[in-house]
Amino acid sequence: MRCIILVIGLLGILPCQLRAQSNRITTHNTIGWYNYFGTFRLSNPVSIHTEFQWRRNKLITDWQQSLLRVGVNYQANPNVLFRVGYAWAETFSYGEIPLNVYGKDFSEHRIFQMMQLTQKESRFTFSYRFMLEQRWLGRYSAPQLTLEDAFVFLNRFRYMFKTQYSFKSNSRNSNSPYLALYDEILIGFGKNVSVNVFDQNRLGVLLGYRFSSLINMEAGYLNQIIQYGRQINGQPVFQYNQGVIINSNFTFDWRKKVKS
Repeated sequence: MRCIILVIGLLGILPCQLRAQSNRITTHNTIGWYNYFGTFRLSNPVSIHTEFQWRRNKLITDWQQSLLRVGVNYQANPNVLFRVGYAWAETFSYGEIPLNVYGKDFSEHRIFQMMQLTQKESRFTFSYRFMLEQRWLGRYSAPQLTLEDAFVFLNRFRYMFKTQYSFKSNSRNSNSPYLALYDEILIGFGKNVSVNVFDQNRLGVLLGYRFSSLINMEAGYLNQIIQYGRQINGQPVFQYNQGVIINSNFTFDWRKKVKS
């Protein structure tokens, strides 16, 4: 438990320390993330994970990013989940200072491996997610190009801590509201990572409702900090985004269909 408290403290302190630095360039956006998550259960331990994240700038009017992710889950036991899969992202030229040096949209391909640990204490549920990503980011060698002509390989490690409180003592089935809080830190590593070893931090506060054991939705506040992979005039660039996040979660039980 002390280790958990220490990690939470570090995650909270890090964004404050980042803001305290004065030699940086900052930019701010108002964002909206509207997300679908679907799980297709094939057997008791094995399922297919699907998701699409419709990430918008200016709350909803402009593109920020489009993210599609698919994977295979293996539920080793009720408290341990493994997942491997592939993700595709298209990042758009948004905000006053675009992420791309030439102000262009760029694609990204990822392979990822994930482990999630879950712990339930009374009405609280704690989850700890560890993820490794191998990323290929599209790059432009000249401003006149309309398509990326190279892909740079990067590694990234992600850790997310989430706690969820159910307002009902029996929260497994239906008609159950809950409150969730999470923080995720993303760290780049490897030879092609230069100025942004700290890549991102994401903080969310959500109110959710479980309609049944197969459907739940949640919505709330999202805070995102991004450090750019480049500098401007020798100064690091940080993007501070705040907005809303809405998640819809569906489970499709295909176990009987597969068996028949």
